[in-house]
Amino acid sequence: MKIMLIGYGKMGKTIEQIAIKRGHTVPVIIDVNNGADLKTITSKEVDAVIEFTQPESAFENIKLCIENGIPTVSGTTGWLARKPEIEALCKLKGGAFFYASNYSVGVNLFFHFNKYLAKIMNGHPEYSVSTEEIHHTAKKDAPSGTGITLAEGILENIDWKKRWVNDSTSNKEELSIISKRIDPYPGEHTIIYSSPIDNIEIKHTAHSREGFATGAVMAAEFIAGKKGIFGMEDMLKF
Repeated sequence: MKIMLIGYGKMGKTIEQIAIKRGHTVPVIIDVNNGADLKTITSKEVDAVIEFTQPESAFENIKLCIENGIPTVSGTTGWLARKPEIEALCKLKGGAFFYASNYSVGVNLFFHFNKYLAKIMNGHPEYSVSTEEIHHTAKKDAPSGTGITLAEGILENIDWKKRWVNDSTSNKEELSIISKRIDPYPGEHTIIYSSPIDNIEIKHTAHSREGFATGAVMAAEFIAGKKGIFGMEDMLKF
């Protein structure tokens, strides 16, 4: 299949390598130098698009692709306040949109482990819970989309937690997300349950960007020729 890339930083280059390894071509690459070209590309030229850019440009990039009939995969975080608008446009146009805060298969397994553990720990209020994430310094948003997804999984399942904060906190109703930016970390997320007696931790550590890139290409393969709104649970059938 023919995959268009929007964003050609480290992630975009890794996605290109994985796509070619999996037998696809990448005939169109859009970056900061040729952004205007995006308006002219349609589903006649490409079968799907993978968008990994910046929060300030993601919405317009995705909107243009859906309006031009291109099945769209996005992994950009930090713009999700406008995601309902994209979903409404996708339904209106009969298009296809796939979004995930993290495309790693391992991370998506970790999301499920996190929810399962939170359900169990809801019966043990003697444990406090907090989260920590480490990403490279080029990561603009804090907390990351992955960090927010993990926090939401905890909030859904622990009765006394009402909201997350991107700082340490002593408020029992608040869930702390500590965001660190250290090179060259591709990504590390830790969930910590602490009591006076012991600690329980689960952690996911990415060793490279390949896991994220592979999942994004798999999402493009999954969405090509489809209509609707999709996520990793649809593709992986968890």
